[in-house]
Amino acid sequence: MITVSNLSLSFGGSVLYKDVDLVFNPGNCYGIIGANGAGKSTLLKILSGELEPTAGTVSIPEKVRMSVLKQDHFAFDSYTVLDTIIMGNLHLYEIMKQKEALYEKADFTEEDGLLASELEGEFAELGGWEAESDASKLIQGLGLPESVLYSEMSALSGNEKVKVLLAQALFGQPDIILLDEPTNNIDALAVDWLEDFLMDYQGTVIVVSHDRYFLNTVCTHIVDIDFGKVKMYVGNYEFWYESSQLIQRMLKAQNKKYEEKIKELQNFIQRFSANKSKSRQATSRKKLIEKLTVEELPASSRRYPFIGFQMDRELGKDVLTVKDVSKTVDGVKVLDNVSFSVGRTDKVAFLGESEIVTTTLMKILAGELEPDEGTVKWGVSTSRSYFPSDNTPYFDGCDKNIVEWMRQYTEEDSELYLRGFLGRLLFSGDEVYKPVGVLSGGEKVRCMFARMMMFGSNVLLVDQPTNHLDLESITAVNNGLADFGGVVLFTSHDHEFIDTVANRLIEITPEGARDRGSNYEEYLHSKRRPV
Repeated sequence: MITVSNLSLSFGGSVLYKDVDLVFNPGNCYGIIGANGAGKSTLLKILSGELEPTAGTVSIPEKVRMSVLKQDHFAFDSYTVLDTIIMGNLHLYEIMKQKEALYEKADFTEEDGLLASELEGEFAELGGWEAESDASKLIQGLGLPESVLYSEMSALSGNEKVKVLLAQALFGQPDIILLDEPTNNIDALAVDWLEDFLMDYQGTVIVVSHDRYFLNTVCTHIVDIDFGKVKMYVGNYEFWYESSQLIQRMLKAQNKKYEEKIKELQNFIQRFSANKSKSRQATSRKKLIEKLTVEELPASSRRYPFIGFQMDRELGKDVLTVKDVSKTVDGVKVLDNVSFSVGRTDKVAFLGESEIVTTTLMKILAGELEPDEGTVKWGVSTSRSYFPSDNTPYFDGCDKNIVEWMRQYTEEDSELYLRGFLGRLLFSGDEVYKPVGVLSGGEKVRCMFARMMMFGSNVLLVDQPTNHLDLESITAVNNGLADFGGVVLFTSHDHEFIDTVANRLIEITPEGARDRGSNYEEYLHSKRRPV
């Protein structure tokens, strides 16, 4: 259990949040949400003891072990993968190393023997004899081979290090696990395995994530940072979002009968509590939700951008035919005899073993790369807009402000016209004169979508569109592509995004393209690793 009492935090005279009272109990998973800059990761640092609050206390019972997902990918480069994972239980690791040092002594004394005996007893009590096999299960569940345990951390790629640090945080059954963006930079199968692991976990989990499906699957509670306050609500992210939207509509409709709105909210609670989900925690969550009153539902001050696409013309029968496309990148053949066709009603998610596979395909479809072999034929009625996974070339070295940056992509010179698109993406007032060179990653992504919305294209090519975005913007992109009347070809690691946008999945394999139908859950199940 973690008890937070009267907690406040200020930076440079600005109050981030104050008067926070929370209790985190074992057996529950708490998802921390809030707009970018609200202080989600900061709250995790306060709970872990890394950061001191301005006022208030965080109380954790003695002998409770807390594990934190480390963010420094280079901190363990001088250690093996196995040692790095076992350091998740630092006390066990220290005993292990102390034992090894004793047994290596040339002048092993009787006192050393007594100490070794004590250490052996504590080592066994802490599960030391199972440590290597436990580490192996974790690392294989996350998709790395057992052999990697004996490699140096410095020899691993960035994505592999992320998985090792995640295994470290999960190692040894800690009482409390704090995870900051655990699904970033890991593949969908690793995320799927992590979901199953956390749903079976009996301790306390507190997680910051922008992955809606992950939050919906594992969370029993949502901790919302908004209005300068931190409040806890029962239910997963979907329940929080839907109830928040209902509350907002109620507040905007003061002229309607209050009782009717109350009844609508009560009906919503009943409908949602009967909803089944993948989570094994669904039964306990249902019981919690059934006890809710309307007063315990959230209201939010957050602003949601609007993303919507209009087609200048309808698509004809022929949209896209790809035949026998192959491509080698840096000496590695990433595409080999890829063939498929796209119809006028298709919204296709491309799946692959790595991002370089799907991104290379998207670049070829967008005309940014030429295939080594094969052909790409677009229908004469198609007009296309491309959202690249890396937007750096669009902004680097550019000294324009946002309005000027937008103007270079249209023949319409009116600032009012450009402001209309920018306003939908939450750029208002003098913000539109901000130099694009100083924009954050999320702001650049919103600029890219404002640009695309001007084009009136009937085919959208979108490569990893949710990177750098907060939950509000991810929801807006999701809704915009789901509602679009034309063709969407996209890549994403976001489970919810794929589920709600795609009506077709194409997996790019070493043997070519394989049509997987439209059910992403079934696709993951076919590749699922044991927990």
